[in-house]
Amino acid sequence: MTIWTCAACAIEHADTEVPPTVCVVCSDDRQFVPASGQRWTTQAELAAAGHHGVIGELEEDLFAVDVVPELGIGQRGLFLRTSGGNLLWEPPGFIDDDMISTLRDLGGVDVISASHPHLTGASIQWSQAFRGAPVLVASADREWIRRPDPAIELWHGVRQVLPGVTFVQCGGHFAGSSVAHWREGAGGRGALLTGDTIAVGADRASVSVMRSFVNKIPLPERAVRRIQTAIGPFPFDRVYGAFGIIDAGAAAVVDASLNRYVSWLRGDVPDEPEK
Repeated sequence: MTIWTCAACAIEHADTEVPPTVCVVCSDDRQFVPASGQRWTTQAELAAAGHHGVIGELEEDLFAVDVVPELGIGQRGLFLRTSGGNLLWEPPGFIDDDMISTLRDLGGVDVISASHPHLTGASIQWSQAFRGAPVLVASADREWIRRPDPAIELWHGVRQVLPGVTFVQCGGHFAGSSVAHWREGAGGRGALLTGDTIAVGADRASVSVMRSFVNKIPLPERAVRRIQTAIGPFPFDRVYGAFGIIDAGAAAVVDASLNRYVSWLRGDVPDEPEK
């Protein structure tokens, strides 16, 4: 059977003789099917097109796992090492022997997870490459699992997954949207791995939360406040999003950005002057 990968979102699907009619992840109102239509690809086709991994250090014990040329929505995966095991966060939708070998040299993968369904990539293929490493999926997002496998473990709420690494379910973008708090990150000041649960702005000095970023669907105030409440107990000075980094002072940036978001939802902002 062929493992089919959606060319638009780079999420692997169940092994079948023919691909699904449509990728339900892309056809949801948070994403989109390209104007050119639904297209499927395979790992062999991606490799033939020149896709390969680039793995580089971001800070001590944290590495970016990128695929070039850009694949799917182009998010960056993260590989985090701890004294009690290693996490692959936002697993890329492409995997090859060189990427596997590099991560083995860095200590191997013990846990795999993603902030939300859009960034699950080739989770099961990564798991199989590392002795069936567990793939943690928020139970609230179980309906979005595209490739069922015994390696998948459901969780909810708050869960310590490795020494100093805690998953926190925030909701918002998806019901199970989560962040990973890394206590020792940023030189011991703490870091959040957020994907799009809390998305870093293009200015790298703000964040945003949305139901859909690409289709511009906002979240209600209660969802924004839920995110703030969920991350409140966890100190952090740095944020690693799916597409950007806030290097310092991130906790204050997140709080100010979400308060600003609520102010605009409420209309508690001055009207633009007429010209």
